[in-house]
Amino acid sequence: MSLYRLVADAAARTPAALAVSDLVTGMSYGELDARADTYLAALRGRGVLPGDRVLVWTDKTAEAVAVAQAVLRCGAIHVPVPRGNPPGRVARIAADARPALIVTDHAEQLPGVACVPHADLAREAPSGSRPAPRPVRPSDPAYILYTSGSTGAPKGVCLSHGNALAFVDWACRELDLTPADRLANHAAFGFDLSVFDLYGAFRAGASVHLVGETLAQAPAPLVDFLLERRITVWYSVPSVLVLMAEYGELLERGPGALRACVFAGERFPLKPLKELRRGWPGVRMLNWYGPTETNVCTSYEVTAADLARTAAIPIGSPAAGDTVSLDDGEIVVGGPTVMLGYWGGEPQAGPYRTGDLGRYDAAGLLEYRGRIDDMAKVRGHRIEPAEVNGVLVAHEKVRDAVVLVVGAGPDARLHAFVIPETGAAPEYAELRRHCARFLPPYMAIDALHTVSGFPRTGNGKVDRVALGGLVTRGAGV
Repeated sequence: MSLYRLVADAAARTPAALAVSDLVTGMSYGELDARADTYLAALRGRGVLPGDRVLVWTDKTAEAVAVAQAVLRCGAIHVPVPRGNPPGRVARIAADARPALIVTDHAEQLPGVACVPHADLAREAPSGSRPAPRPVRPSDPAYILYTSGSTGAPKGVCLSHGNALAFVDWACRELDLTPADRLANHAAFGFDLSVFDLYGAFRAGASVHLVGETLAQAPAPLVDFLLERRITVWYSVPSVLVLMAEYGELLERGPGALRACVFAGERFPLKPLKELRRGWPGVRMLNWYGPTETNVCTSYEVTAADLARTAAIPIGSPAAGDTVSLDDGEIVVGGPTVMLGYWGGEPQAGPYRTGDLGRYDAAGLLEYRGRIDDMAKVRGHRIEPAEVNGVLVAHEKVRDAVVLVVGAGPDARLHAFVIPETGAAPEYAELRRHCARFLPPYMAIDALHTVSGFPRTGNGKVDRVALGGLVTRGAGV
């Protein structure tokens, strides 16, 4: 079984059923299947071969979904990069992935690799062409998701068709998805939450409704979207649900057709979680956990019993056929959802060490206890401060910098501590503009603190606790 078979099979069963809808248009399963074949013919005409990478740098549209399906049908590897990523970061991703082709929905070009708008690509296909897809094995790579890397450069997590299907099949069973369901896709295509939104819908023959990048951070319009599109299954980071409740009257307006609300990517603050659970007694609520390298590997269903909790909910029990254990407090995951490896690196051998700390509660459920290293979640995205740091120190007025995540969950913010070069110190707005040239919007700094030096621990390392104290004392701008 392959990921591309999900659409083809649904098209054979119910060709007229809605498959995917963006904010402008929609495609039935028959239309999506045919459109994917059009792009498949064009990609082959361009010489794309099995194992090649095709980077898709677009907004969230039905056309982008069709392109992704065509890449998989080629036996190639889909590399989704959200349109909001600036050319500097896309260039670094392209340098690592070495794509045979970059497909866009805009005229932006990158040096050294062919960039083609998907409208031009579609016109290259012979009229009426329906080429046969390339057979793939479950172990063949399907897509690469680029996360913030510990070296300061984006890092590609490579997952196979089998990795994705192990999770998707489990999720469809867990949520009892049917063709009548209408799934929202809030996450960007380059974020692992989108795997369920898209392929869970296709596996069930349901429809998926794409939330554009601008709409994704607008609380009141998001609630409108949820209700007007009659969404039955919602999946997002908790901070989005918190914003929808605080500024979009989510609880006051009711869940509409919603029957399942799933969240992942960060801790859900207990008070707003309880308010949501209390206000939506008829909606299933599930907390899913797993780094990009494993997709989802544990699950916990939030029930009325959790209204009595005084501490964070657990991340639960193993899911999707995975085994989850603790090694000196670190969460270790083995099983069918574990990645093939990092692109360009050694294949993953054995269980994956997440770098997350956990412990078991009295009921034997796993609790998340934080990160071993500095990696953190900000605005629902996993961020390695070293990547932001690397961009800051490239600015001409910055001699050295440390980036620190302050706060947790929806309140997590990126604070930059900067030692300026001789002369005028950089302004906050100036550094924000600089970051925007190289980083996606969710990695922009939230505060700037100009310092003459960094406090150090006894072994010479930067004392991050002391730096955090500068924030509480109100230093910086």
